[in-house]
Amino acid sequence: MKRFTELFLQLDRTNKTNEKVGLLKGYFLSAPEEDKIWALALFTGRRPPRKIKSSQVQEWALELAGIPHWLFRESYGSVGDLAETVSLILPPPSETGEEKSLAQWFNTLAGLKDADDLEKKSFILNAWKQLSSFEIFVFNKLLMGSFRIGVSQTLVTRAIADIAASTPAIISHRLMGGWDPAVVSYKELIHSENAGDEFSKPYPFYLSYAIQGTVDELGKADGWFAEWKWDGIRSQIIFRNNDIYIWSRGEELITDKFPELLVLKDHLPEGTALDGELICFGETKPLSFNVLQTRIGRKNLTKKILEDAPAAFISYDIMEYQGRDIRNEEQQKRRTILENIVSAVNIPAVFKLSPLISFRDWNELKALHLRAREFAAEGFMLKHKQAQYLSGRKKGNWWKWKTDPLSIDAVLVYAQKGSGRRAELYTDYTFAVWDGDKLVPFAKAYSGLTDKEIGKVDYFIKRNTLEKFGPVRTVKPELVFEIGFEGINASSRHKSGIAVRFPRILRWRTDKGIKEADTLENLRALLNQFE
Repeated sequence: MKRFTELFLQLDRTNKTNEKVGLLKGYFLSAPEEDKIWALALFTGRRPPRKIKSSQVQEWALELAGIPHWLFRESYGSVGDLAETVSLILPPPSETGEEKSLAQWFNTLAGLKDADDLEKKSFILNAWKQLSSFEIFVFNKLLMGSFRIGVSQTLVTRAIADIAASTPAIISHRLMGGWDPAVVSYKELIHSENAGDEFSKPYPFYLSYAIQGTVDELGKADGWFAEWKWDGIRSQIIFRNNDIYIWSRGEELITDKFPELLVLKDHLPEGTALDGELICFGETKPLSFNVLQTRIGRKNLTKKILEDAPAAFISYDIMEYQGRDIRNEEQQKRRTILENIVSAVNIPAVFKLSPLISFRDWNELKALHLRAREFAAEGFMLKHKQAQYLSGRKKGNWWKWKTDPLSIDAVLVYAQKGSGRRAELYTDYTFAVWDGDKLVPFAKAYSGLTDKEIGKVDYFIKRNTLEKFGPVRTVKPELVFEIGFEGINASSRHKSGIAVRFPRILRWRTDKGIKEADTLENLRALLNQFE
């Protein structure tokens, strides 16, 4: 546990990519074999289910620390992270226990599944009495299922590939899928050619960069394909061994969430892997992402949900055909194969081909780009006709060309501290617009400001807090920001009656007073444009 705790702290203290890769390599080269697989699981988002309630952790910590609830609330409000707050209030270790490895802690936690509250409490209190403050912090993260650290899977893949003398593409492929760290070993996963269930495994997604300049810089227009950029769930459909698997870009197996697509088992050729977008589709065009959200995360899909949110797969690339990896084939050739498959399947209600947009030059495409939202699209995807299907985010042959975001000027009304290196700064904000003479919250955002601006906003918040609700601060309404977002929908779950998609801060409107901020009526007018 000490070794992993030290890695956690070192990674949290740096934002340099090469340093993080070096730290990861050092750990995976020196850690016990049984610990490597659990560390890998944590870094790739495979957390075991929570065994202890947060309220219990708080209650037992108060008892051991001997402090009142009000002091804990104040401490929690200042720190902003429950696991860290508990680690700071507990007394120094009073017992010496046997050093346990990361794997041993996970195995012990797994044994708490059927334990009663007294057994759980005894185990947790004994653990706290033996661990250092930093170890308690990491232990609490594991305990409550809230483990997060600033390391992307790309960096982990790069480090493991270097160690294994392999390629990032191969390691990415092996890390995808539903492997269980309690069942598979690190050696089996990384070094075995048949690690995991090969039939179900998807390919690493090819990710694009956004166009920074103008499309004219891409060269001649006739060398490129243009497709609409859809707002759904990026997914892969895999058909192997007479079974179908649907994977989200987040590496979640979601086959059971889209029963409409199981009909493809009877039509796709054996050994097929498709890339595309899962969306809800109306009679003539895609429905909003808000409709798709009504079925995401539900354990049971009722007949009404399936009728109100009918799903379809818009296919725009193919990586495997008749059991052969064709990612190295040119985009143009893969497109022809894909067109033939969609035509042969011929189930347009659930299986569609992303249409290519006809254009003679960049100017013609620019004019159409301005109308993207009319087609329920976010903009264009531009793909070079000779492009291979690569792994991860690469520049050169795939580009996303999104429309300018919708925007509104809003007032900062609530704030909460961030995490990691920003744990002492207020970086998570809630914004509101005017509804008559009242400010109504409508969006949260935490990205878009420079470090210097964050410092200034933090300084203001700490000196203009009106109320405290746990880690949340009500802020004197004085600062105005331009908030950008990709989509807007009606929502009964929000007080404003409106939900926005991907909100972020575009700029700090230091030139505007709060009376110049936008209104709920302005938001509704935007909503009406896209309904």
